[in-house]
Amino acid sequence: MPTAIAAIEVDDADSALRRELYFYTLYRLLEASMLVLVVFGPVADMIGPPRHDLLARTVALSYLFLSALLFLFGRRGELRGNAMAGIATDLFFGLLAIHAIPVAGTGIALMLMFNVGAAALLLPARYGLGAAMAAVVGIMVEYFWSTAVDESPRMLAEPLMFSVGYLAIATLTSILGRQMRASHDLAARRGVETAHLTEVNELIIRRLRTGVLLVDGHDQVRLANEAAILLLGDAGEGHRDIGVALPELARRLTAWRVDGKADETPLQIASDQPEVVPRFTRLLAGSDQTLVFLDDTSLVSRRAESMTLATLGRFSASLAHEIRNPLAAINYAVQLLEESDDVATADRRLLEIIRQQGVRMNGIVENVLGLARREPAKPEHVELVALTRHFVDDYRAGHPLEDDSLRATASQPRIPTMIDPRQLHQVLTVLVHNALIYGRMPGEPARVGIHVHLDNHDQPIVDVVDRGPGIAERVAQQLFRPFFTTSGHGTGLGLYIARELCRANQASLDYVPLPAGGSCFRIRLAGSTLKGRSRDPEKL
Repeated sequence: MPTAIAAIEVDDADSALRRELYFYTLYRLLEASMLVLVVFGPVADMIGPPRHDLLARTVALSYLFLSALLFLFGRRGELRGNAMAGIATDLFFGLLAIHAIPVAGTGIALMLMFNVGAAALLLPARYGLGAAMAAVVGIMVEYFWSTAVDESPRMLAEPLMFSVGYLAIATLTSILGRQMRASHDLAARRGVETAHLTEVNELIIRRLRTGVLLVDGHDQVRLANEAAILLLGDAGEGHRDIGVALPELARRLTAWRVDGKADETPLQIASDQPEVVPRFTRLLAGSDQTLVFLDDTSLVSRRAESMTLATLGRFSASLAHEIRNPLAAINYAVQLLEESDDVATADRRLLEIIRQQGVRMNGIVENVLGLARREPAKPEHVELVALTRHFVDDYRAGHPLEDDSLRATASQPRIPTMIDPRQLHQVLTVLVHNALIYGRMPGEPARVGIHVHLDNHDQPIVDVVDRGPGIAERVAQQLFRPFFTTSGHGTGLGLYIARELCRANQASLDYVPLPAGGSCFRIRLAGSTLKGRSRDPEKL
């Protein structure tokens, strides 16, 4: 961006200087025309014959010809070169004209003063002062030349006064030119910055998540940002009159204009759009234009949900710390009972189950703490097929299934991957528990399977599949939202935490409906495994 701004400033400054150069070449053409008039016109009879008639005619015609060329082509090419060529032409032919026509010398010297000033204005200071010094040297040389050939020479004071004038005008116009260029650069820079800020402001307004409408006094929509267009949907398509597109919003706007009180109850613009809360404000004092802000209530709900989740995270961390103390006591008591000789052999199996579940519960507590603290997962190299089968055995041991079934299958004997095994164990527990409760047909036992396979890109996939009635589409869209549940006994956090744990392991958790009936929750793990293996899944 700074490079672009600098380029624009250079172009603008160059354009301004070329405009000044154009007037300079126009003035030169006027000078040349007047010189031709003095030599060839009736003015020649009034002022007398020139000192050197042939030289005067040659200088006048040559100066007019070159002045015309500089006028026609002076705006092309390099500006500095054109200005230097112009001042060199002026001084050369001007000094020759002073010598050839001494009676018009004072007037020609006065006209050259403007040429010197124009050169100092267009060129950098050192070149401008150099042109003035060249004029001083030239006029002094012409004076001594004339003195040598003329019997009645002019007074020395005249060329000295012109020399001082040339230097003074060159200094003043050089300073003026420098200030003019600095002011022009500053104005150009400010203009570019203002235009850039305007674009940024428009972009910010356009990308605001709050809908913004600019409505005039006749309820015509003048401007609308992207959020407002999305919120209006089909209601605002093709309509500039808010009374036609949104009658209820127009009624509230009219009421606000009358009494200054806005109705902030949510407004349903369209059946497929979220509710919005309209707010009104005048664009300027005394103006009939009104800014209408359409606040999406779903955004407010998500903000409140985020705050609730943050509070829940702190609460869950505190609760996990409190659970650890009695859990440690239970594990310690189980260890003492296992060391006792008074415990029957049949009861030792129960103690083993308690110890295993205590260890698992402690892992769940640690996962909840890690989720609350946003701690990264600790992935390990695991073998998915063996891990899922071990999970099924543990789940059967800790959760009597009675008539229900749970089994693990795989498309090939071994599928290695990288994941935190404790967190994957927790995710599978949530998914299997939900499948056993909701994934059953009425009056029939639940059939749940965990299938491990590879996708077309050799990424490990873990599917938890049931043969239940499936999940309705409107419910499936909200499955992973926190606090969403269709059960009166659930908290609505199981699937949310499961997805967060998958994300912590650079994996994804999605719901995949099955055409033949039932549901599938798919865990897609990050990374790839060895290629060239069979990808045909086994039947569940």
